[in-house]
Amino acid sequence: MVSNEIMKVRNIGISAHIDSGKTTLTERILFLTKRIHRIHEVRGKDGVGATMDSMDLERERGITIASAATYCTWKEHEVNIIDTPGHVDFTIEVERALRVMDGSVLVLCGVGGVQSQSITVDQQMKRYNVPCIAFINKCDRSGANPDRVIGQLREKLGHNPVPLQIPIGLESKHEGVVDLVTMKALYFEDEFGQEVTEKEIPDHLLDEARRKREAMLDAASVFSDELTDAILDEGEIDVQMVRQAIRQGLLQHGLTPVLMGSAYKNKGIQALLDGFCYYLPAPSDIENHALDIEDGEAKVTLKPDGTAPLVALAFKLEDTTYGQLTYIRVYQGQLLKGENMINIRTGKKIKVGRIVRMHANKMEDVDVIKSGFIGALFGIDCASGDTFVAPGINVSMSSMYVPEPVISLSVKPVDHKSETNMSKALNRFVKEDPTFTTRYNDETGETLISGMGELHLEIYIERMRREYSVDIVTGEPRVAYRETITRTANFDYVHKKQTGGSGQFGRVAGYLEPVPDIEFEFENKVTGGSIPTQFINACEKGFAESMNKGPWMKFPVNGIKVVLNDGASHSVDSSEMAFQAAARGAFQQAYNKAGPILLEPVMKVVVETPGEFFGSVMGSLNQRRGLILGSHDEGVSSTIEAQVPLAEMFGYATVLRSMTQGKAQFTMEFSTYKEVPKSIIEEIAKKLQSES
Repeated sequence: MVSNEIMKVRNIGISAHIDSGKTTLTERILFLTKRIHRIHEVRGKDGVGATMDSMDLERERGITIASAATYCTWKEHEVNIIDTPGHVDFTIEVERALRVMDGSVLVLCGVGGVQSQSITVDQQMKRYNVPCIAFINKCDRSGANPDRVIGQLREKLGHNPVPLQIPIGLESKHEGVVDLVTMKALYFEDEFGQEVTEKEIPDHLLDEARRKREAMLDAASVFSDELTDAILDEGEIDVQMVRQAIRQGLLQHGLTPVLMGSAYKNKGIQALLDGFCYYLPAPSDIENHALDIEDGEAKVTLKPDGTAPLVALAFKLEDTTYGQLTYIRVYQGQLLKGENMINIRTGKKIKVGRIVRMHANKMEDVDVIKSGFIGALFGIDCASGDTFVAPGINVSMSSMYVPEPVISLSVKPVDHKSETNMSKALNRFVKEDPTFTTRYNDETGETLISGMGELHLEIYIERMRREYSVDIVTGEPRVAYRETITRTANFDYVHKKQTGGSGQFGRVAGYLEPVPDIEFEFENKVTGGSIPTQFINACEKGFAESMNKGPWMKFPVNGIKVVLNDGASHSVDSSEMAFQAAARGAFQQAYNKAGPILLEPVMKVVVETPGEFFGSVMGSLNQRRGLILGSHDEGVSSTIEAQVPLAEMFGYATVLRSMTQGKAQFTMEFSTYKEVPKSIIEEIAKKLQSES
C-alpha cells in the first residue's frame, strides 16, 4: 500500500548548461525553505561560497564538480535535491543523479537559451525517462527573452513546452511573474524575495495573459477529460483541475511546464517550489524496475512500500574523515539501523550501522531510510552502482551508463611518501568516479590516469596535491587513439613448441572482419571437433587479449569480429595455453593484411563568442582540423558548432581567451571516433618512437 507520506516526497535533480545558475537557484531554494539562514553566492565576496559547493576547488573556480545532495521542506512536502555539475567533464555526476531522481528541473538561461550542454542533459533525462519542469532563469539580464527560449525548447529539444507564467517586465525592469493558472500577478518585493505579494494582473499584460492561458488550457486538456468538459461548458475552471491535468501531461512526457524568474534577484523561486509540489512526480508515480537474477533477468516492478522486502541502490561514494560515505536511494521496503542486507554484486551480508541524511557536507543521524527516500550510510564496503537487498531476495537494479575515457596523462610521484599517498588517492577516486581510470605502464614505470577531459584530470591532480599532500610530476596529455581494420583477412596459424617433456601445439584458422560500433565479437564455427570444445574459450581469450594492444601502433583495437572455422589439436601437446598463444599469433598474422587504420576521438565543440570575433574563432577551429557543423547569431553573440579532433584541442581555452579578450567560452564533449589522416599518423609514429 502506498502511504500518504510518500505522496509528499519529491526526489529531484537540478541540471543545466554551465553558468545557467543551477547552484544559485539551489542556494535560494535552501534559504526560502529555511535550510540556511544566509544567502552565499557562488562567486561570493564573503569568502564562504555557495552551500552546495562544499569543496575548496568548487568555491575557487565558481563551478560545481561533485553533485551535492540536500533536502528541504516546502508546504508539507519533503524535497530531496541533487545539484549537478554543468561541465561535461563531470557528466557521470549528472548520470548518477538522474539515475535515482524521479523528476528534474532543466534550468535555462533567459539570454543563452538552449545551449550545447542543455541538449546533453536533456538526452540524459530521456535515457532515464525522467520527466522535467523547465525554469527560465536570469530574466533580469540584458537580452533576456523567455519566448525565444520556449521556441528553442520546442525546436532544439523536441519538447512540448507549456508556459505557466509570463514575466512582469524583463531585464532591469523584471519585477515578478503572472501565474496563468490562478491568473494573479506575483511580486517579490523585499531584498531576498521572501514576501510574495499577490495582485491583479497589470492592464498592459491582461490580453497576453488571457491568450497564453487559453493556449495552456488547450495543451493541458489533452490529458484530462474533466478539464475538456469544463472548457466546453464555458463555466468556472477549478485551479486544482488545471494543475492535475498539467501533472498528468508531465508524467506521460506529453508536455513540459515552463516557469521563469531570476534566482540571483530572488524572483519566482517560491512559485517554482510550488511547481515541484504540484507537478513533479512522487516516488509512487514512477514505475521502477529491478532484474530478477534467478529468472533470466526478467523485469520485476518495485513497490514503494515500507512493508515489502528491501531493494536499494548505492549511487555515489564519498571519502570523508569518518570513512566511506555511501549515498543510497531506497526503492522498496526500508533500510533500518542494525538490520542485515545483502550486496548483490559481492553476495556479502552487511549489517547496517550509522545512517545519515545529508545537507551538502553536513549530516544528521537517523534510524531509518524509508521507501522513496535518499540517505547515506557509513562504513560500508561497496562500489558505485551496487544493489542492496533484504536476505532471500535476488534482484539487481540496472546500472548507469558510463562513457569511455578519452584522454590520458602520466603522473609520477616525486618521493616514496608521495607514492604511497598517490596510491591511496587513486584507489579512492577510481572507486568514486567510474569515468576516471588508472593503469600502470610497466615499460615506462609511469602511472597513466584517464578521464573525460583536461579539466577532469586537472581537478583530480589538484585534489591529490591538496587532500593527500602528493608531490607529483605530470606528463603531456595523451589522446586515447584506437586501431581498427578496414577489410576481411584470413588466418591459419600453427603454434608449435617442443622442449624437453611435453610440448605445445595448437592450430587455429578463420578470418577477421571489420564490424563498426562494437568493440569485439567472437564467433565459433568449428565443426567436427577439429578444435576440442574445451579449448574454444582459450582461443577467444587469446584473441580478446590481442585487442588490448594492436600489432601496428600499439594502441587498443576496436571494431573487430573474429570467426574461427577450423584448426587442429594434438592429444598430448595441446593445452589452453597453447591455443591462447595460437590465437595471439593468428591475430598478428591476419591483422597487417586487414588494412589497419588509426582512429582518434573527435569532440563536439560549441563556441559562444561576441560577433566581432566570429571570423577569428572560425579560423582557429579550421586550423585545428575542425569541421564546422553550423553557426547562428543570437543577439550580439554568435554560436559556432564544430567537430574537432581532441588532439588539436589541448590548451584551446587559453588561445580562445586571448583571441577574444576573455569574452568567449566553449564547451566540448566526446562525439565519435574518426580515421586519422596519413600525414598526422607519421607525426604520431615519430612521437611514439621518441618516447620509447
